[in-house]
Amino acid sequence: MSRGLWISRAFPFPLDTGDRIYTGQLMKAVAEAGAQLTVVGFPARPPHMPPSDWPIRWLGVPGEPHGTARSLLSTMPLVAASHATLEYRQQIEALASEAWDFVVFDQYGMGWAMAPFLRRQSHAGAPVLVHVAHDHEASVYASLVRGFKGSKLRHLGLWQNWLKTGRIERRIVRNVDLVTAITPEDAARFAVDAPGTASVVLTPGYGGAVSNRPALHRDLPRHVVMVGNYNWVAKSENLRQFVRAADEAFHQRGITLHVIGSMSQALAAELRGSTRATVLHGFVDDVAPHFAQARLAVVPEEMGGGFKLKYLDYIFGRVPVASLTHATAGLPESIRQAMICRKGLPALVQAIVEQIDDVQALDTMQRSAFDAAQALYRWRDRGEALLAAIAAQRARRSGRAMPAPGLEAALR
Repeated sequence: MSRGLWISRAFPFPLDTGDRIYTGQLMKAVAEAGAQLTVVGFPARPPHMPPSDWPIRWLGVPGEPHGTARSLLSTMPLVAASHATLEYRQQIEALASEAWDFVVFDQYGMGWAMAPFLRRQSHAGAPVLVHVAHDHEASVYASLVRGFKGSKLRHLGLWQNWLKTGRIERRIVRNVDLVTAITPEDAARFAVDAPGTASVVLTPGYGGAVSNRPALHRDLPRHVVMVGNYNWVAKSENLRQFVRAADEAFHQRGITLHVIGSMSQALAAELRGSTRATVLHGFVDDVAPHFAQARLAVVPEEMGGGFKLKYLDYIFGRVPVASLTHATAGLPESIRQAMICRKGLPALVQAIVEQIDDVQALDTMQRSAFDAAQALYRWRDRGEALLAAIAAQRARRSGRAMPAPGLEAALR
């Protein structure tokens, strides 16, 4: 049994956001596939105990992450600077002295934790170093910088963080043994950044409820659902821009957009004061009743990248999907063909308006997408694939190049 260390920002609980779901389910799948896994990170806030039946050893980091003001002064991206506390650094130094078969750095924000492991890479039995990527972050931030329409000061901050993010991400992927990518498109980008680093594509699995919803019918209200967590700037900006494009057209056709998910009070007040066809529900414990009353779900994300886990929620919730074409990264053609896809927001809104009453076609779409997805998204396959890729890198360890000069200092 291989012994692995998984270095994360925080314990991924509750499993209520895309990054937590991906991290949590992937580490669980790796442990269930046979790894003896230790996970280190800040305990969940608010407190949330890890499930007792997960075969994982949990090591909580004392203290709290740094605040934004202090993190802004760092040469590292915000998420990295906030988690690189003295207590966490000390814990990483201690863990680096132990024997591991592999070490995972989960998300680019944990790149600072590589330094003590890189110092030991010339030692016999050094672990395979793995970067679990949730996106090609430099591309995500580039799209955010291009598409952001808020204040100039906020735009400057995003631009600065984009530069920091791209720098640390390139250094990470050039100095690990293995990179996981969430889509084939991201794997291709990492291959440009680090041609000598192996990669494996691990699209998300699905471990949620599977709906037994009957066929869509004409008595359904003209409801369109959009689910997300709108506290991150890219998500809130995507929502703002879609509502701006769709609300009046939806109002004229008697279509209601139901937005489900957490957001700031300021954003909620802004949207409620400027819309007529949009209903904000905030966070809900169960989306199933909203899915049961919807004719369509929409993924209108102009900014951001990677695989959108909400696709799987919609598909296994038996809701047909409308999306921007470039937001479908990682989906196979069999599922893309069972969706409404358009290249821009005006065209997407027009397509929804034109097809919302063709209930038979919408029902055919959701059935086709569901049938195609059933055998494609099993978490256990992802855990086995990651361990197999790690084993392959262990077999090639003898020819590994040394870390790039100066990397340790750059990651501090």
